[in-house]
Amino acid sequence: MALLRTWCCSLMAVLLLFGCRKEPAATALPSSLPSYPLRSSTDLDTLLAAIGDTRIVMLGESTHGTSEYYRWRTAISQRLIAEKGFDAIAVEGEWADSWRVNQFISGPRRDSAAAVTLLQQYDRWPTWMWGNYEVASLVTWLNAFNQGRAEKAGFYGLDVYGIWESLQELRPLLPASDSLQQYAEAARRCFQPFSADPIGYASAVANSSADCRAQVERLHRAAERRYGSATARSDTAFLIQQNALVAYNAERYYTAAASNSALSWNIRDGHMLETLGRLLDRYGPASKIIVWAHNTHVGDARYTDMAASGTVNLGQLAREAFGPENVFLVGFGSYSGSVIAADAWGAPYRSMAMPRARRGSWEELLHSQGTGDRILLSRDLRNAGLDKPIGHRAVGVTYNPASENGNYVPTVIPMRYDAFLYFDHTRPLTPIPVRRRNEPPDTYPSGF
Repeated sequence: MALLRTWCCSLMAVLLLFGCRKEPAATALPSSLPSYPLRSSTDLDTLLAAIGDTRIVMLGESTHGTSEYYRWRTAISQRLIAEKGFDAIAVEGEWADSWRVNQFISGPRRDSAAAVTLLQQYDRWPTWMWGNYEVASLVTWLNAFNQGRAEKAGFYGLDVYGIWESLQELRPLLPASDSLQQYAEAARRCFQPFSADPIGYASAVANSSADCRAQVERLHRAAERRYGSATARSDTAFLIQQNALVAYNAERYYTAAASNSALSWNIRDGHMLETLGRLLDRYGPASKIIVWAHNTHVGDARYTDMAASGTVNLGQLAREAFGPENVFLVGFGSYSGSVIAADAWGAPYRSMAMPRARRGSWEELLHSQGTGDRILLSRDLRNAGLDKPIGHRAVGVTYNPASENGNYVPTVIPMRYDAFLYFDHTRPLTPIPVRRRNEPPDTYPSGF
């Protein structure tokens, strides 16, 4: 019952943060907006020109289950890597599982069947986010691209989930007699009663029956003392640093999620920024990285209703940390179609019809101006009457198409993004069948 109470309280807090949005005031909208057609990869020339020499390009999505978003992010990423020398893709995914993808693409030539098998390791619900055939195509391409190259394109996970996995990842990196290994073992013993269940741990903390923070904090500080706070150069030291960091921040995240959704969200996106900064350091001062994440993380939170709740996100933090001239934010959205999502937390995924966008929304406005897919650049929209919030659809991993009210984020579009890719009608993602682990879900408790 304690776990259920904690889960329900946290879910209610998230609903208050993301699901009960105040309707933006009606505003006069322009009858037409400048845009560029999006039909083939060559049409991305306009977007790549706008990106210019930007160091960080973030590619969003308004759902976690739309094929077009994954396929077009792949097309953009391929051109950024091949033509503009981008070093890596960093995704809204677990560190440990994504590191194995990085090792795969850096290794010998493999076929698409091997890539599909590899992605079955993304076995924490929602498995379809990274365990899908669209990502398998990207992984196959990255593996082929890296053949014969001294500097290999990388693939990494930015997210904070995975206390247990990161503690386990330290085992083969250090001898049993090493003090860092002993600190990691103490943390593993502390979490052992919860069967690798951070939600159960958070519930226990809320009821004052457990506290493993001292163990993961000791591990993190010891790693810093040994390797310094700067990003280590060797793979082994880098992995020890990162896994210790994940364990430390994940404990903070899950503990906060039991009582304070805004704080837990900020810890999560702060960890994403810290990991992004470490990857940029690892690749050097001329490094460039592509980020794949939901619009809710990519689009600058200061130009949504998130700001009123004291919530920040990766796009905002990156603009502040690296300068807006070094960060290019791209939102994605669609008017109607189908999407892969689930009816409830932990439920099986299914293809759902996504209804036509609500009247007066950003997506409905774009549909009213033509049914073709297209690119919009914020520099063209600054004087187009879009300086007030307008509803902009956001769908999480759980979704009820019959209740669309909470799925629209009041957004000042030209300020939240640098560009926007609009798709009039979209199709569902193609999940890879995966046997799911019985562990807490990624994206808990927000769904984004």
